[in-house]
Amino acid sequence: MAHTPTAPFALATMPTLSAPAHEPFQLGAWLLRELKVGLPISLGIAFFLSLMFGQFWLNLTYSLCIGLCIQFSLEGGRYAMAHWLRQHRPSHPGLSNDWPGWPLMGPWLLLCVPGGYVLGTLLGDALTGHQIAHPLLSGNVRSLGFILTMSLAVSVGATYFFYARGRIATTEAHAEAARRAAAETQLMLLQSQLEPHMLFNTLANLRVLIGLDPDKAQGMLDHLIGFLRSTLSASRSSSHPLASEFARIEDYLALMRIRMGERLQVSLDLPDELRELPVPPLLLQPLVENCIQHGLEPQVAGGRIALSARREGQQLWLTVRDTGVGLQAAPSSRGTGFGTAQVRERLATLFGADASLVLSPATDAEGGTVAEISLPLRPQATP
Repeated sequence: MAHTPTAPFALATMPTLSAPAHEPFQLGAWLLRELKVGLPISLGIAFFLSLMFGQFWLNLTYSLCIGLCIQFSLEGGRYAMAHWLRQHRPSHPGLSNDWPGWPLMGPWLLLCVPGGYVLGTLLGDALTGHQIAHPLLSGNVRSLGFILTMSLAVSVGATYFFYARGRIATTEAHAEAARRAAAETQLMLLQSQLEPHMLFNTLANLRVLIGLDPDKAQGMLDHLIGFLRSTLSASRSSSHPLASEFARIEDYLALMRIRMGERLQVSLDLPDELRELPVPPLLLQPLVENCIQHGLEPQVAGGRIALSARREGQQLWLTVRDTGVGLQAAPSSRGTGFGTAQVRERLATLFGADASLVLSPATDAEGGTVAEISLPLRPQATP
């Protein structure tokens, strides 16, 4: 039987560079990724050759055998060389992602093209029962030159295409990592500003109580030490369970009750099914401080602070409500202060447009202010 012209074009299935840098190698995932590239191209080549020479199934068999043999030998060598370089020569010039560099891949490509052609053709012979005259073995210089020229041209072009695509993917991964690092740095800055702000407000309250009632001030100081120990520890993490956030607020309000006494009433409502949901630490703290400073303290009779959590679809809603003087009587509490600004910035950095903070007047007879935070029930933007 005459030689089928499948071989020269079967080299289009070349390295994809699709695996992330330093990602653990997984054989199954690698084979699937390579087949997703090799099978469609080999099928297209078989259709093209069938239009010219007929015998679609025969061309498809040889196209798959030759193309995949060259592809897997190239890809296997690329991964092996890149892995060895990362282990022994991490500063090797040209090493990027799972690409060992052209000085190594060039000779390897020249070796894989004829080797993969011979191996794939022999495999095709075994599967089809046909016997093809191999130009690489028979010494037919003209056929040999045609096959090598076309195979190398297609191989180099395809290899460079996937190499460039891999470089773009690597650049995008680095840019995304830089964006995450910038977001994490911004969050750390915001949180580092929030912690002393919280501490300043608490110490200011303690200073007032020392002059009014030293015994209560001593008790408040004892509570403050325990509160700060747990709060500052929790604030060093990017998130903690919602139950921990409520517990910190409960500790803080216990401190405030020492100074305000019966003027401060507290209500907490956290359903059991929401207790383990992760939320950013110190998220509710500024809102509760605003309730006391701008809502309840200006009111002689004091009032009530109510915290609640609920789930609606894929959103978590956290509500902080007070029965104080309200937004109209306390202009500084309308959301332009330090605490609310910090909460909004942290929400925007972590969740983008999917999270929000809204301050509004309470509409019932008790009056006061309602602050509502909406969070998506999905991972935060930072690692």
